[in-house]
Amino acid sequence: MSRAAFAALVFALPGWRSFVLVFAATPLAYYIMATLAALRFYLRERSREIASYAPAVSLLKPVRGVDLGSYENFASFCTQEYPEYEILFGVADLADPAVPLIHRLIAEFPQRRTRLLAGSEELGTNRKVNKLARLAREAQHDVLALTDGDVRVGPAYLREVVAPFADKKVGAVTSFYRGIAEKNLGAELEAVGAASDFFAGVLMANWMEGITFGLGASIVSTKEWVAGIGGFAAIADMHSDDYELGHRIAKAGGKVLLSREAVWTMYPAQTARGFWQHQVRWARTVRLCRPLSFAGLIFTHGLPWAVLAALIAPAPWIAAAYLLAYLVLRLTMAWTVGVWGVRDDVLRRKLWLVPLRDAIYFVVWLASFGSNRIHWGGEEFRMEKGHLVPAGSVQAPVTGTTTNPPR
Repeated sequence: MSRAAFAALVFALPGWRSFVLVFAATPLAYYIMATLAALRFYLRERSREIASYAPAVSLLKPVRGVDLGSYENFASFCTQEYPEYEILFGVADLADPAVPLIHRLIAEFPQRRTRLLAGSEELGTNRKVNKLARLAREAQHDVLALTDGDVRVGPAYLREVVAPFADKKVGAVTSFYRGIAEKNLGAELEAVGAASDFFAGVLMANWMEGITFGLGASIVSTKEWVAGIGGFAAIADMHSDDYELGHRIAKAGGKVLLSREAVWTMYPAQTARGFWQHQVRWARTVRLCRPLSFAGLIFTHGLPWAVLAALIAPAPWIAAAYLLAYLVLRLTMAWTVGVWGVRDDVLRRKLWLVPLRDAIYFVVWLASFGSNRIHWGGEEFRMEKGHLVPAGSVQAPVTGTTTNPPR
């Protein structure tokens, strides 16, 4: 079917054409606003001098297995330019493959107070949170820095993320994450998507309403604020524990700040099926945590709107203008947010993957509405109000259940 025939069939009334052309410009306006949000945040933050506040810190590292560059990731926490801190690693049991690496770390950095704790009370379905609960109980210091097992940090990490707590109203500080990806299309697409799109949404939220959630790679808080939301037990059945931790602290009256200090996270090679399942799982998680915001993403999907506008445009030059505007504004936003702002090296090298990622993610976004079920660690679960329920269970989860998914 020709473009003219398609337009005549779907948009028989002239008003429909104008309506669609106007809405097709919405993502273009979003790209401009997100670019401005990135400029606003980073120009302000990079001109700000860091405070000298540096209380003792407990670094909590729940780990399961080994990841891409695990030893280098762990070792990066031992070289912090910070006066006093301890590192607590938590594993399910001493048979975990990460244990030999942690023993090596303890031997090679004897000047660091590093402890390895095996086992944790089964507070809920999220094993990571179960480990965090035990690590927090064992922690000697009030400030808690939570990072995932596959995270790597720079030497100024603790100095940057802890200093804001000089303001007692600050309840949490969270960080963006740069990608370190294996040479694999799925891994690179995930890294590109986070740096070029997801972070743009976070910066827009920071500008419009402030941050009211946490990003899982790194969240810093205090024992007092965590206790104020009911402790880690309160989120032990939640899939999106990072989001919930920051969100509940914000609801309790704590400021949640976005740090200028980004960390690194690993994107290992994956199969096409694994990539699809991970993307759909992430999209469904966001949809269930922030349903209105997620539905509103339809107005940020520039590629399908630009293609639709080109199909129904009354003149070839208008069609070309929409497609060109999408490419220019989308890539400008991606570069400003991810390359100039977050300084993500994967996006810098693979900027040309952005349109392909956008096409795939639009399909993922549509697929996320099809079910509340997710695949996680080779098992299937359904999500009910953010809680994890094994696919075969008929009961809603309650705090204290002992069914554990992989983590």
